[in-house]
Amino acid sequence: MKEYVTDDIIYALATAWSQSALAVIRVSGEGCKALLSTRFSRPKALKEAKNATLVHGYLHDSKGNNIDEVVAAVYNEGHGYTLEESIEFSCHGSLSVIKEILREFAKLGMRSAEGGEFTFRAFLHGRLDLTQAEAVQELVVSQSDRSRTLALGRLAGSLKDRIASMKQQLMTIMAAVEVQLDYAEDELDEFVFPREKLVTLIASLKQIADTYQIGKLYKSGARIVLAGSTNAGKSSLFNLLLKQDRSIVSPVKGTTRDYIEADLSIEGIPIRLYDTAGLRESEDSIETEGIKRTERLITEADLVIFLIDSTMVDHIPQEDDRTIVVYNKSDLGKAPKGKLAISAQSGEGVDRMLSEIAKRLTSGFIPSSDDLLVIESERQFQLLSAAYEALSRALILADKDIPLDITAVELGEALDSLGQLTGEVTPADILETIFSGFCVGK
Repeated sequence: MKEYVTDDIIYALATAWSQSALAVIRVSGEGCKALLSTRFSRPKALKEAKNATLVHGYLHDSKGNNIDEVVAAVYNEGHGYTLEESIEFSCHGSLSVIKEILREFAKLGMRSAEGGEFTFRAFLHGRLDLTQAEAVQELVVSQSDRSRTLALGRLAGSLKDRIASMKQQLMTIMAAVEVQLDYAEDELDEFVFPREKLVTLIASLKQIADTYQIGKLYKSGARIVLAGSTNAGKSSLFNLLLKQDRSIVSPVKGTTRDYIEADLSIEGIPIRLYDTAGLRESEDSIETEGIKRTERLITEADLVIFLIDSTMVDHIPQEDDRTIVVYNKSDLGKAPKGKLAISAQSGEGVDRMLSEIAKRLTSGFIPSSDDLLVIESERQFQLLSAAYEALSRALILADKDIPLDITAVELGEALDSLGQLTGEVTPADILETIFSGFCVGK
């Protein structure tokens, strides 16, 4: 990759660039222990430190003036995050301290790392495959417990292992085809194409690819709009879900003139929730503008919760894939039989409503804590889809008794796509795109 040089020593702040109790500065590259010992109060202890040990001391400048008291976590070659010789310094989180340490490291001739460069080195040295490297960034940006758990599963190798298994199945199929192609004119037993194995493999690929929409949902979240007529209880429900008084609740109609938004999590899905102006005819220009904004939000929402006052049922909207009709004030009036009924005052029925929201957003598929193989990378989805389509074409060719050499081409296309998934045959420009999106220090 043109951006990354892999035979020098790199450094970067691995924690946030802000004042804090502690900060971590990461250094990686052959010879970093010897070089950094020239700026460490205990040079011999640092140079001779065993792998995965901590060394306490002071970092100082070229004149011997102490910069800060630090603890150095030392990793010898073949260990640590990058599998290179590396040191991670824990120092005080003063911005002045951090700047001075980084300035001194630059003076020593080390290079400031690019975004994702430590993870790139870990990938190059075989500590991570490409699916695990992507999981690192996915874990960093996860917005909910569920998203974090799914990313952690991929980092632990759940997707890597599944892809390896599928590649092995594919190579078994390809081996049978290649033997027939190489020895077609010899006296071999009658060839039977391994159709059942191919069908099973195609189903496995589709099963994983189909999780992409769910993974993207847990990563990016969904926008939910609370809509309905004035005084249907939208603001009360908004406050109840947030567990705080964010919206003004009043018996006076038209209190909410503009939308209010806030973030929360529903069954592990990051949600941006909107409380909106009540829908009605109004001559008030400000309220009318609020209603227009509500209508715009409704068209843009992933899901609309349309609240109806159970005590004043008038217009009932048509429920569809994007709309859930909910009857509020169940403590005061009855909802039609079989309909969702809640009380935004007491909380009655809200759990059922939340379950319906999660079910609707995920199309009924909610991964359990044991089901960690969900993808959220568009790159992975495209490659899985490409492998699936190539194998589907191969199956059609085999069923039509097309010459095996043509079928073999499709099998090879699928194997190439699976190789790109893990990074075995991924072009350099793709690698650059992936790792350049990481934060500096990762």
